[in-house]
Amino acid sequence: MIYANFFVLLHSIMTPIDALKTYFGYDSFRPLQEDIVMSVLNGHDTLALLPTGGGKSVCFQIPTLVSEGLCVVITPLIALMKDQVENLSKRNIHAAAIYTGMSYEKQQTALDNCQYGPYRFLYVSPERLMSEDFRNRLNTLPITMIAVDEAHCISQWGYDFRPAYLHIADIRKDGIPILALTATATPKVVDDIQNRLGFKEKNVIRQSFARDNLSYVVRYCSDRQEKEQQLQHILSRVHGSSIVYVRNRKRAEDLSQLLQCSFYHAGLSPEERTRRQKSWKESQTTMVCTNAFGMGIDKSDVRLVIHYDLPDTPEAYFQEAGRAGRDGINAYAVLLYAPEDKSIALRRIATNYPDKEFVSQVYHNTCDYFCIGLGSGLGHSFALHIDDLCQVMHLPILQTYSALHLLSQAGYIHFEDEQETQPRVKIMVSRQELTNFSISEQQNNLLQQLMRLYPGIFTELQYLHLEMTDSLHEILSSLASRHIITYIPRTRACLFTMTQVRQADIHLSQEIYESRAERYAYRLHAMIEYAENRQFCRQQLLLSYFGEDNAPVCKHCDICRTHTTKN
Repeated sequence: MIYANFFVLLHSIMTPIDALKTYFGYDSFRPLQEDIVMSVLNGHDTLALLPTGGGKSVCFQIPTLVSEGLCVVITPLIALMKDQVENLSKRNIHAAAIYTGMSYEKQQTALDNCQYGPYRFLYVSPERLMSEDFRNRLNTLPITMIAVDEAHCISQWGYDFRPAYLHIADIRKDGIPILALTATATPKVVDDIQNRLGFKEKNVIRQSFARDNLSYVVRYCSDRQEKEQQLQHILSRVHGSSIVYVRNRKRAEDLSQLLQCSFYHAGLSPEERTRRQKSWKESQTTMVCTNAFGMGIDKSDVRLVIHYDLPDTPEAYFQEAGRAGRDGINAYAVLLYAPEDKSIALRRIATNYPDKEFVSQVYHNTCDYFCIGLGSGLGHSFALHIDDLCQVMHLPILQTYSALHLLSQAGYIHFEDEQETQPRVKIMVSRQELTNFSISEQQNNLLQQLMRLYPGIFTELQYLHLEMTDSLHEILSSLASRHIITYIPRTRACLFTMTQVRQADIHLSQEIYESRAERYAYRLHAMIEYAENRQFCRQQLLLSYFGEDNAPVCKHCDICRTHTTKN
């Protein structure tokens, strides 16, 4: 208690600039950081629009450090959670994170530390807020601020909508300010973020997204072969760390062989991804990757980002290209564009938004695949191998993947992309109902052990931290076959969870389907317009998309340089 009171006294006499110097060693704030900090300290809900590398973390860390209580930081990036907790710990600031794969005991220890110890920050994923038990536990914590990273994910107008973000408003308490942070938001998304987070009044603090040190370039190629030649040429001319973005795993592997460098995509094991990420961060090399790479990566000296394939949206392109030159030194964002890229891109509209009848077919085929009858299945989770589902049910893979995401957004299921997970178990019947089942002594002993080890096992899937023997797997599988438990073995698969009982008919609202399809097509055409533009400043074109209509020409993109040469 004396220790905790000392921290309260210390923080009560600290100014924001004192905290910035004491904990982070900086003598002054970056542009707009102090405005954001003071807005939050004055109790105002605040939306901060800062470009990638604009120092967003300081904007919630400083207000917390000069106040009392706990800041809950909501972010979808586990790598960022771990990095920030580690970095704060090095500065003698107590922080905790709760993320996928943690044991129930470690989760409870982290929450106890936040409730009773001198902990100042709790990092959680938005999906964690979907648990009613977790939300109830949050109500017991001394929360005085909520920070929402990647806040554009809460908007259905945004390019990366995540339904779990909609639960953030559920944990708000009167008088607790909320700070939303994003590096990519159109004017419509800016309004939607504030509405969905329940801002008491509109309050946006924005910094221009212009990057004086980043040169945007489009290189036109006749075909794929010329793309490869241009790729090799550009990489040979620009020295330092580079990222090459591609759309699929196979291309990442093929190009990495061509370039003799590392590759990264979601199909690698978590350990291998961590190893490759660490190796690249500590070197001056090239990484060929899908969009699974880069979020939360804190590497300031990237000199070059190349997009080998056309991204879906200006938002995605702007965020990925913005990983170059975060140290303020000159850097390049290059898009390789061939005539066939336009037709390939336009086909994605039908792939990402297949016919509603097909979406309904995928819903029922997947329920049949898992033997889920009408009116049943609520709360049951399954490891889903999409390639096997598509082979058994004769479905096209890409459209099926899109249909599952649409069903998740519509609330019929919860669908998580492929990942490697530890074994997970949830007991699907109540303690009283267990007595109605005829089970063996081994099965009963295991169930009793699980109930002792994992108090939350009746309400949500629990990660098993037991030695997984063949006999244990067989017992769990037999209990799962009788629908006493849900059991997901250690596997690399997607996660499919029934959030409603199986319905006879499904309905995709206009907001979920038609409106989102129209917005996707609009963004895709905007990206094509950027690629085919040969007249206007590229940075000016991008900034106008984000609502900066009066931005000056950058003078260093390929269009500006061409105009300068002609003049």
